[in-house]
Amino acid sequence: MSNKIYSSASSALKDIVSNQSTVMVGGFGLCGMPETLITALKDTGVTNLTCISNNAGTEGSGLWLLLQTKQIKKMISSYVGDNKLFAEQYLNGELELEFSPQGTLAERCRAGGAGIAAFYTRTGYGTLIAEGKEVAEFDGVPHILERGIKADLALIKAETADEEGNLIYRKTARNFNPDMAMGGRITIAEVEHIVPTGTLDPDKIHTPGIFVQRIIKSQTPKKIERKTTRQREV
Repeated sequence: MSNKIYSSASSALKDIVSNQSTVMVGGFGLCGMPETLITALKDTGVTNLTCISNNAGTEGSGLWLLLQTKQIKKMISSYVGDNKLFAEQYLNGELELEFSPQGTLAERCRAGGAGIAAFYTRTGYGTLIAEGKEVAEFDGVPHILERGIKADLALIKAETADEEGNLIYRKTARNFNPDMAMGGRITIAEVEHIVPTGTLDPDKIHTPGIFVQRIIKSQTPKKIERKTTRQREV
């Protein structure tokens, strides 16, 4: 069996996470969020983390758990809504926040993993996002310079992995996770299914195993962020 597979989230994190680490966390809302790894990260007790994630979970789920224990000192995010604790800590000066537009954030993670130090984008020009950033014109249109991001650790979630870490995501869970898999110095994939190497169709693989150093089996049931149903017909 591949030495990338670990028996638990805690064993996968044991020797690679420390205070002041920079951690990318995949997911879009609660979809594709590595809940088992986040819980294990909380249990390590490490502090002063900088977390890069689309959002910081919702009450009782995701990175909300690390906000509750004050283990995060800074968030790099594109969305704060639906997380009262996130907003409260930021407004109280307890949490540093770097806003990044959603597409820009995804590209910053991908760029970091691709060895691209920075890139220009039109998004955010003329807003608070652009303050202090270099501006250049391309075809007469102003663009701002955004830095690529690399992290000490990336925690991601996929549907299926083979023993070498080749990953397939399921639908919306593909948001952010593939880009963050590239941006982590060490990437741990939490997955629903682990299959033998050679089982996956190479044309269906979303993240090649070269980007994934460790794999764990998810132990956390999937959650529904907003349950919407129609009235049953009589």
